[in-house]
Amino acid sequence: MPTETADIDIIHRVLRGDRQAFAGLVERYQSLVFTVVLRYVKTREDAEEVSQDVFVKAYRALADFKGESKFSTWLYTIATTSSLTWLRKKRLVTRSLDDEHTSGRAEQISGGIGADTIEQKSRIELVNKALQLVSPEDAHILTLYYKGEQTLEEISAVLGVETNAAKVRLHRARTRLREKMQSHFAREVGDLY
Repeated sequence: MPTETADIDIIHRVLRGDRQAFAGLVERYQSLVFTVVLRYVKTREDAEEVSQDVFVKAYRALADFKGESKFSTWLYTIATTSSLTWLRKKRLVTRSLDDEHTSGRAEQISGGIGADTIEQKSRIELVNKALQLVSPEDAHILTLYYKGEQTLEEISAVLGVETNAAKVRLHRARTRLREKMQSHFAREVGDLY
């Protein structure tokens, strides 16, 4: 566990006023943070921006780190939360399909896309819409599990609960998501299956 000890030492140095010491934590964890953010934010440029924001937030909240978990787990939580916040703030620009430029562009894009790809994207879009209808807690755990591909053990560490509690929360969140999809998107769900 030398890394954990070194993390605590660096944190203490930063809290005592050695701002330059934080660069050691950034260097050590920049790859982890970028990988986590990239799971949510699909473009490299946006992922770099969100990753920088994660380290700024971590630096500002460093005094709140209690050492009850590993620093990497604490930082992972900040990365996940920042990514989800970024996704909520990002709004897609929508254009009318009556616009000639838009419909021409859509034809160019879809020219090389097969029916399976379009169907898969439709499913993903439908699930993303349904995720907006469930509580933030449900959306968070579902995103961690499906989009973040986290294990129940990793999710329990992020949420600060036992693994069995995370499993129960995930099951309940799935049930509520299914109910929302059936009540709000019954026709679309029927079309996909």
